[in-house]
Amino acid sequence: DERRARPDSPRLSDGTDAVFVEFLDFECEGCGAIHPTIDELKSTYGDRVSFVVRYMPLHTSSVNAAKAAEAAGAQGRYADMYDVLFQRQADWGHQDVPEEAKFFTYANELGLNMEQFRADYDDPATLARIEQSEADGRALGVTGTPTMFMDGVLLQPKSLEDLTAAFDDALAN
Repeated sequence: DERRARPDSPRLSDGTDAVFVEFLDFECEGCGAIHPTIDELKSTYGDRVSFVVRYMPLHTSSVNAAKAAEAAGAQGRYADMYDVLFQRQADWGHQDVPEEAKFFTYANELGLNMEQFRADYDDPATLARIEQSEADGRALGVTGTPTMFMDGVLLQPKSLEDLTAAFDDALAN
């Protein structure tokens, strides 16, 4: 179903045997908490599983964080910004006003071309991709984050073991 993973959806890995989709919000504490687990799964299964990121922005700075990730992705550094946003979530998340300056600081620290970063960050097409992701999520019944699918099946893991089992099952079939 294209609503789970569109051709222009960001991918953290390009495995061809299975597709793992996570609807996330960079500002969501649950998404931040599970990030190390997703990272571990990606290093274990990334050669066989495509890890797809979709957005479900639910907080003040969620859209701007997604725009920063997309803008970094336009320079081939999506995964780097994705990691920084989660690693530094406590520095920028849950503020009274939408955060933006810190995302530009992170882009600069990553050595990105800042003129291009600004252009991609402000590009209406970038916002449209995020809004499309959110609309797709709502159409699929996604109401919170993180929400994960493996080969189109909604996962409701309670532990790392549950997630690992879902990956193993998908790869066995």
